[in-house]
Amino acid sequence: MSTEKLFRIAIALKGLDGALQLVGGLVLMIVPATVISGFAHAVVTRDLLGDPEGTLARHLELAAGHFAEGRTFAVVYLVAHGLIKLGLVWALAKKVMRAYPVAAVVLSAFVVYEIFRAIHTHSLALPFFAALDVLIVVLVLREYRQLKRDRVAA
Repeated sequence: MSTEKLFRIAIALKGLDGALQLVGGLVLMIVPATVISGFAHAVVTRDLLGDPEGTLARHLELAAGHFAEGRTFAVVYLVAHGLIKLGLVWALAKKVMRAYPVAAVVLSAFVVYEIFRAIHTHSLALPFFAALDVLIVVLVLREYRQLKRDRVAA
């Protein structure tokens, strides 16, 4: 598979990720916190997670409680991330030269944040997303260098 094709797939995935974050943020903005905590409580009390006093059930109840407290942050975070990613994907797809270094810096900042959050939350998913973002940064920089070479040669 060529680097160009891999780059296109990577930015498509990043665009999908951005769109999902944006939609998720908008949904969280609309859905009342009581519905989310009620859903978590229903899952736990219906024994869908095993023992209602078990570790998984406690984590879900705790997460729902924290969400109610940090809802505004979650909405702003998801909407902002989604819009930034969609904007960068659009600019990269249109081959806007100035967008490449910006994308590399922004995605690198996401990597630092994802690692920081993974250390503090012990998330298993965040290191995976950080590694994926590192790969995308490498592909963005390779594509940027190739485009610069092509423009000089033209």
